[in-house]
Amino acid sequence: MDWTPRTAPRASATFDEFSLSEIRRAAATGIYDIRGAGAKRKVPHFDDLLFLGASMSRYPLEGYREKCATDVWLGTRFADKPIHIKIPITIAGMSFGSLSAQAKEALGRGASQVGTSTTTGDGGMTEEERHHSTLLVYQLLPSRYGMNPDDLRRADAIEIVVGQGAKPGGGGMLLGQKISDRVAEMRTLPTGIDQRSACRHPDWTGPDDLEIKIEELREITDWQKPIYIKVGASRPYYDTALAVKSGADVVVLDGMQGGTAATQEVFIEHVGLPILGAIRPAVQALQDLGMHRKVQLIVSGGIRNGADVAKALALGADAVSIGTAALVALGDNDPALEEEYQKLGTTAGCYDDWHEGRDPAGITTQDPELAARLDPALAGRRLANYLSVMTLEAQTIARACGKSHVRNLEPEDLVALTVESAAMAKVPLAGTDWIPGSKMK
Repeated sequence: MDWTPRTAPRASATFDEFSLSEIRRAAATGIYDIRGAGAKRKVPHFDDLLFLGASMSRYPLEGYREKCATDVWLGTRFADKPIHIKIPITIAGMSFGSLSAQAKEALGRGASQVGTSTTTGDGGMTEEERHHSTLLVYQLLPSRYGMNPDDLRRADAIEIVVGQGAKPGGGGMLLGQKISDRVAEMRTLPTGIDQRSACRHPDWTGPDDLEIKIEELREITDWQKPIYIKVGASRPYYDTALAVKSGADVVVLDGMQGGTAATQEVFIEHVGLPILGAIRPAVQALQDLGMHRKVQLIVSGGIRNGADVAKALALGADAVSIGTAALVALGDNDPALEEEYQKLGTTAGCYDDWHEGRDPAGITTQDPELAARLDPALAGRRLANYLSVMTLEAQTIARACGKSHVRNLEPEDLVALTVESAAMAKVPLAGTDWIPGSKMK
C-alpha cells in the first residue's frame, strides 16, 4: 500500500466551478450562453460606502416631528410640463414582450400608488400600462418596434435609449417563444420568430443628428414632454456631456448591474462599468457645463434598498431607477416556487432564463396560463410597499445626516471602506482624509 502523503484537492480560482461548466456547455453546444438579468460578478458597489451620521459636529433631524422631503422634478430644462414625482425612485423600462401584460400593469399600479413613474420598453405601449400608470415614460429604442406618434403624445415623457448598462454597444433579443400573436402585432413581426433589435438608431449617427431628432420629438409633443436620454455606463463623462449638448432634459445612466431581458453572458459580465464608478464622472460633466440640477440625472443598476438610493443621491444623482428589484417585489424568483424552478434546472434566486418564457411567477413570460398566475392588483400593492420602504429608509439616513430633503445629501456625508470604492466615488477612505487619486493633505 502506498502511504506517500498527498496534498488535498484544490479548486482553481481561475477555473472555478462555473467556468468549468461553461466550457463544457460551450463544447457540447457550439453556441454562446444567453440569459437575462444583470452582471452577477462581484464589483465595487454601494455596500462599500458608509454614511457619517450626525454627532457633535452635525445636528440631526427628529424623524417624528421634522420633515424630510423626497419629491423630485424631472425635465425642468425645456419641457413645458416637467414630471413631478413624490419619491426619488422610478421604474425602469421593461418591455411588453419581455414581461407579461399582467406584469406591466402591476408595475404601473405600484408606481402610481406611491406617486412615481414607470417606463414602457421595446415594443410599444399597452393599454393596461397606460391606464394604470399616472406617469408613464415612453421609450424610443433603435428597433422602433411599436413606436407611433400617437403614443408619444399620450406619454408623460420620452426616453431615447442609446444603451443599457447590461449591454452598452449591444442590441436586444426577444426569442420566438415569447413572440405571441399580440406581441407580434404590436411590433409588426411574424409570430414565433426571433426578434433582434439593432445596437444603434437608424436615423442618427451622433450628437448633432440626435439634436435634430430631439427637436422632431419636441415638435410632435408640442414641447410639452421632457426628453430623457438613456446611456449605458461606459464613458459617462463624455456621454453625459454629449447628451446635454443634444438637448436632453434628463440623463439616465445605467450601470452594468442593470438587467436585460436576454443578452450574451459574456456581454453582461465583461462590458460596461459598475454604477458606483459612473456617477461621479457624469456629475462632473454636468457641473463643468453648469447644468447640474438643471439637467436631472437618474442612475440605475443594482439599486436594492433605501441606503443605495441615499448613496446615489449623495453622489449627485437626482433620482434612481429600479428594474430587477421591482420584478422581485412583484414575485420574481420567489422561494414559494422552488419546486417549479428546480424543474427548470435552477433554484429560486438564480433563475435568469427569462428568454425561454417559462417563468413560473408569470412575470417574464407570454404563456397565457403562466401569466394568469400574476394578480396585477396584488403585485402592484407589493411593489408600492417596497417603494415606500425604500423611501422611508432613505429619509431615515438623510435625517441622521441633518438633511431636510433627500436631495441635500452630499459626498461629504460619505466615506469608503475600500481603496477602489473611494477612488470611484471620490470620497475619503474611512478613518482618513485620503481620496485615492487626489493629493494627500
